[in-house]
Amino acid sequence: MAKTVVGSFDSYSEAQSVVEDLVNIGIDRDEISIVANDTSGRDSTNRTDSAAGTASGAGKGAVVGGAIGGAAGLAAGLAGLAIPGIGPIIAAGPIAAALAGAGAGAVAGGLIGGLTHVGVSEEDAHYYAESVRRGGALVTVRAEDNMAERAAGGMRTHNAVDVENRAQEWKRQGWSGFDANAKPYSAADSERERVLPVVEEELQVGKRQVERGGVRVDTRVTEQPVEEQVRLREERARVERRPVDRPATEADLAALKEGSIEVRESAEEAVVAKQARVVEEVHVGKEVTDRTETVQDTVRRTDVDVDNLGSGRLTGSAPGSHDPFRTHYQTHYASTGRSYDEYAPAYQYGSTVGGDARYSGRDWSAIEPDVRRDWETSHRGSAWENFKDAVRHGWESVTGRR
Repeated sequence: MAKTVVGSFDSYSEAQSVVEDLVNIGIDRDEISIVANDTSGRDSTNRTDSAAGTASGAGKGAVVGGAIGGAAGLAAGLAGLAIPGIGPIIAAGPIAAALAGAGAGAVAGGLIGGLTHVGVSEEDAHYYAESVRRGGALVTVRAEDNMAERAAGGMRTHNAVDVENRAQEWKRQGWSGFDANAKPYSAADSERERVLPVVEEELQVGKRQVERGGVRVDTRVTEQPVEEQVRLREERARVERRPVDRPATEADLAALKEGSIEVRESAEEAVVAKQARVVEEVHVGKEVTDRTETVQDTVRRTDVDVDNLGSGRLTGSAPGSHDPFRTHYQTHYASTGRSYDEYAPAYQYGSTVGGDARYSGRDWSAIEPDVRRDWETSHRGSAWENFKDAVRHGWESVTGRR
């Protein structure tokens, strides 16, 4: 079953590298599309004469002859278009055909329509269109299940942006959806706004069952000779003749007649019988015990250091250095037993709030509930009551409000 895989990237060069890798793993060039913001006029820098001739009726730089790494075949169809709400873009592949009408550079449905045409949901299309508006680049692939999974893996390798998380950041800044009537970003806007992802690893410890040996109990039947003694009784007939000489008695005369007497012989013999008896039981089972193991590892995070250049100051941060914050700390918190480093994030957070357009022109009492909610979400474990005055001081140092 064919699927559409879309990757959003912060730079055109990253998108170029992705396209090159997709071609190298065997994905058909005809199933790959690329769309990139062209505020810097990139589409006209390497145009060949023949490409320029083809583009004569298509607006600014309709076809570019530059190569995208090993994907030169795709680059040969790179088209320059003007998209409402975005401005100049460059596009190639099936999405370019959906965007341009009759080969003349006319936009058919804008970028939202072009993305939905290649299988992107309308909600996601708004996110991707906004990412292009803000200077990003898109790569789309139409492929069967197995190749689609490989394409998605290649995009993740090249740091594809999580566009849904990025959209949540825009929404917190007041963005509500892609607006085709909005003013396109300029090259200067792109320079002013850069997104530096702060990446932090979390240690996740799980359990798995492994075999560590065991016992096997086999049963077998063996024979061994035994010996027992038994006393047996035996009877034998005995006939003994004894010579006598005495007068016959009445009893002797009564026995003077014919007859017979029988004496039977008998004997006992050994009879062997066997009876099975249980003399021992062997119990086979498992004993379960629990133990606690301490797992030690390291996790990484991205730290962003911001330095002032020249005599200017950063928007959204307090004037000058951290010295005013340190002075405030010495006056209000030095006696609490907490170090300045524990309060520094609160001062910096307040400075950021002071430069946030959402809170512009509003009093502290009006914004405190929202500021507190954001603080407790992003600084879990740091009680608001302990740090709210430091946050407010950071806000006041930027806005000058009390």
